[in-house]
Amino acid sequence: MTAWIVWILAALVLGGIEVATLNLVFVMVAVGAVGGALTALVGGPMVAQAVVAAVVAVGMLAVVRPVALRHLQQRGTLRTGVAALVGARAVVLERVDAHGGRIKLAGEVWSARTYDPSAVVDQGAEVDVVSIEGATAVIMAADG
Repeated sequence: MTAWIVWILAALVLGGIEVATLNLVFVMVAVGAVGGALTALVGGPMVAQAVVAAVVAVGMLAVVRPVALRHLQQRGTLRTGVAALVGARAVVLERVDAHGGRIKLAGEVWSARTYDPSAVVDQGAEVDVVSIEGATAVIMAADG
């Protein structure tokens, strides 16, 4: 059996172990084995194959694995509930001022008040939701 086939078989076995463990170590070593297989394929001696496999594996473990782990451990930024409404665009149904009014937000009618106590927003205007306080949307006139 030629050396490159042995390296590829080793990479496949390491890949299978990675599927079972999911720790991103064996896949990095498997990539090193692929490097050894490529070296064997171009006719490199066994020592060169082993050195290339080791260097590639260590490089993958040192550089790629930490980046991959950081990427996998990031928390999603999905907002749900009323938090998802902050920043949304709404339409004024009844004049809104600092004391109250009505808007249509996400297909529902909400009570609203202006963020700026001196502002008044007339019916039909588009507004942006700044925050939600209880069942009241705090709004500002939309730009443009």
